[in-house]
Amino acid sequence: MPDTPDLPIVRAIAALRQTVSGWRRQGFTVGFVPTMGALHEGHLALVREAGERADRVVASVFVNPAQFAAHEDLGTYPRQEARDAELLAGAGCALMYAPGVEEMYPADATTTVSVGAPAEGLEGEFRPQMFGGVALVVAKLLNQAQPDVAVFGEKDYQQLIVVRRLVRDLDIPVEIVGLPTIRDGHGLALSSRNAYLSEDELTVARRLNGVLAEAGARAAGGARVDEAEAEAREALLRAGFAHVDYVAIRRADDLAAFESGRVDAPARVLAAAWLGKTRLIDNLPI
Repeated sequence: MPDTPDLPIVRAIAALRQTVSGWRRQGFTVGFVPTMGALHEGHLALVREAGERADRVVASVFVNPAQFAAHEDLGTYPRQEARDAELLAGAGCALMYAPGVEEMYPADATTTVSVGAPAEGLEGEFRPQMFGGVALVVAKLLNQAQPDVAVFGEKDYQQLIVVRRLVRDLDIPVEIVGLPTIRDGHGLALSSRNAYLSEDELTVARRLNGVLAEAGARAAGGARVDEAEAEAREALLRAGFAHVDYVAIRRADDLAAFESGRVDAPARVLAAAWLGKTRLIDNLPI
């Protein structure tokens, strides 16, 4: 597709690096926001935050096949590149990077990335292929764009922890910023997959945030973690969720479990639950 009037689009690593190098020669700092497209206000908030922290912002739009299992929704994941470009331009993005699969993953590529402990459990248990794919694509994107700062949403909280560990362990010279989750007027975390939900399912989905808030309040008030988790799982099922993969209350810095059985440090309550064929995740700080 042609560039929008306000937003150049590049698809090759060389073209991305050429543009970023030109900015560097002018003394500009660079912010980066990786996305899989199908953008909504949550993504645009990341772009605006990056714009507050850097002179020029690059946003990538790439549906990463490496983080999808064979049974997941890679083929049906929403794609709307022209609309995404318009939204990015309006949010102040300076360049859209939209590589093809062949550019990101040459046929003879063999390297993989394993992050270890932060990727284990929670999403790592139910989507065991996910974080290897996330770590690989994020490492590649950060190397390709070489930004000063990259902004990620806290909605995918475990992913944020994985990325922070990746950057620390591989000495990638970039600041990782987490932005609080953007929600609709009912408290539902904005997500590209919300488009899959029917009106009735949306009504149920909007109860997820409240259930997590109650679980967090109980744990903060001294209830045992396992009891607060179990009560939240039952509350989600009563609310109309078909299945709950997990509700977990973990340490905020590394997602480790509380050995004492009670919250004794900054924490997060995290959940993944199903409505029909749609899997929703969310989390809240405690």
